[in-house]
Amino acid sequence: MGLKGKLIGSIEVKCGGSPIHDILHTNTHFLPNITPRVLNHFEIHEGETIKIGSVVSWKFHQDGKEIFLKEMIESVDLEKKSITWKVIGGNMLESYNSFTIITSSEYQWTTVTLMYEKKTEDTPEPLTLLNIFLTGLKDIESHLLK
Repeated sequence: MGLKGKLIGSIEVKCGGSPIHDILHTNTHFLPNITPRVLNHFEIHEGETIKIGSVVSWKFHQDGKEIFLKEMIESVDLEKKSITWKVIGGNMLESYNSFTIITSSEYQWTTVTLMYEKKTEDTPEPLTLLNIFLTGLKDIESHLLK
């Protein structure tokens, strides 16, 4: 038991959630330049920018190790400013059977939700990964406030 988990982190953003969602939705390819201390690489493999069915990949460092995530966009809700990214390949699937990342923005808040199923009870909760996402969101906010 205890193999499935959900972590949620929200940060207040002075620029508002809509501009952050816009970068995540339409200008994702700029993220390595906006968040260089977090994200090393972003690539679209199939589809367009961030559309349902698009396949994208990210590279970043976590605890001194390069992490590669390959994700498929499961849903985009423009009204709720939400994107659901299902991990379909990469390092994360070495420790987790499934991993889904949901980003959402509203008013002055941006939220990251990690839903996952660990392969073993000993697999740690992805707290470091949640922190990486929140740090990236703070970098996006700083970029937008310039």
